[in-house]
Amino acid sequence: MPAIYSTNMRLKFPILAILLEIVIIILYALFVTYDNAADSRFPSNNTVALEKFHNLYPSFQDVHVMIFLGIGFLMTFLKRYGFSSVGFNLLIAAFGLQWGTLMQGWLHNGHHGEIKINILNIINADFSTAVVLISLGVVLGKTSPVQLLIMTVLEITIFAANEYLVTGILMVKDVGASMTIHAFGAYFGLMVSRVLHRPALQEPQDKEGSVYHSDLFAMMGTVFLWMFWPSFNSAIVESPDGQYRAVINTYYSLAACVLTVYALSVLVDRNGKLNMVHIQNATLAGGVAAGTSADMMISPAGGLLIGFIAGIVSTAGIKFLTPILASKLKIHDTCGVHNLHGLPGIIGGLAGVVGAAMANEELYGIGLKATFPEFGKRTAMQQAGYQAAGLGISLAVALFGGLITGFILRNPIWGQPPDEDCFEDQIYWEVPEGENDYDELLSSERGKHKTNAEA
Repeated sequence: MPAIYSTNMRLKFPILAILLEIVIIILYALFVTYDNAADSRFPSNNTVALEKFHNLYPSFQDVHVMIFLGIGFLMTFLKRYGFSSVGFNLLIAAFGLQWGTLMQGWLHNGHHGEIKINILNIINADFSTAVVLISLGVVLGKTSPVQLLIMTVLEITIFAANEYLVTGILMVKDVGASMTIHAFGAYFGLMVSRVLHRPALQEPQDKEGSVYHSDLFAMMGTVFLWMFWPSFNSAIVESPDGQYRAVINTYYSLAACVLTVYALSVLVDRNGKLNMVHIQNATLAGGVAAGTSADMMISPAGGLLIGFIAGIVSTAGIKFLTPILASKLKIHDTCGVHNLHGLPGIIGGLAGVVGAAMANEELYGIGLKATFPEFGKRTAMQQAGYQAAGLGISLAVALFGGLITGFILRNPIWGQPPDEDCFEDQIYWEVPEGENDYDELLSSERGKHKTNAEA
């Protein structure tokens, strides 16, 4: 194996992981404390805060399942990369929620230098990990654990700054984070993939495919995500009626998306059959696209329309756009993240522009200020302009941040796997004996690469 691919993790990964955890422990000791409702030094009869905790904890559990189970199993379609898909998902999520608590706490919730942890903090910490896990889907199988930890630190930091700019300073509505999480994570990951481009992986690899049972595991991840997506889009909505609308709008958007994807899958297949790749990914696009406008008065029919459009765009993207990204732009997207999160995230942002432009007192009544706190200072069209600006800023920051991160990750000391070892568990994991003929396959792949190089 050439020296450029020094994949030995014996020292570099433990040192980095332990060092990061020590730094986090020190920072938590200095800056993080309990919210008053959880602190025994304060009166325990803070009924409002305790009621909010009990009301939001079920949503937190749903989001937690999505992050640690849904996303992890969605990526298990690779036939020889199941350990890594679920295992690296857990690694990134566990580290990311710690780092995300700090980054978002300092920017959004700092009180005289203190970050007071409440139920909203831990929901938002889970959200911050979702950004990195979306980007992970783009580079899945082509990166080392060390690279993924470094990407987590950098991406969550950039994400938190962008989120604060868009939703904190510009007061853009994005309750389900179509723009600040989904579109951001997708285009960040695509830019990282572009910088880490490998000519040898431009054509589809045998190990990049699936087998029957790996697709079943991935479909389990899809179903978990699909079921819990209304909680993701409604968890941080502050007004009770807005939270109710977010659940309803997402619920129907997801349902319409499924029917549309099934129809399009059969239509675009040359044999007129369903394609499991479409079903695993595009059926979730309705949840992504409903995010920004989830708590707006778009009507149930509006939710259905958003899901319908997202299903068409996502399925068409899988069929026609992904090959173009790989062949023309040299962007290899392992999990088709652009079609599940990128394009639907843009659709969601645009739906938010339309939803804001439609807002008026007749439609919302006394609830207008609860949904759009800046109304009174802004007109509906001005808010729509801010919504469009928020989408543009999120995409620009994602592309620039992914570019910088990609160049940092290109350093060969981070243990990036060589071409013939990509999409293969055994390079980083102890795999049960007899599970795969790794040595035989590896020898064959290296012989093939050697022959190609000599030619």
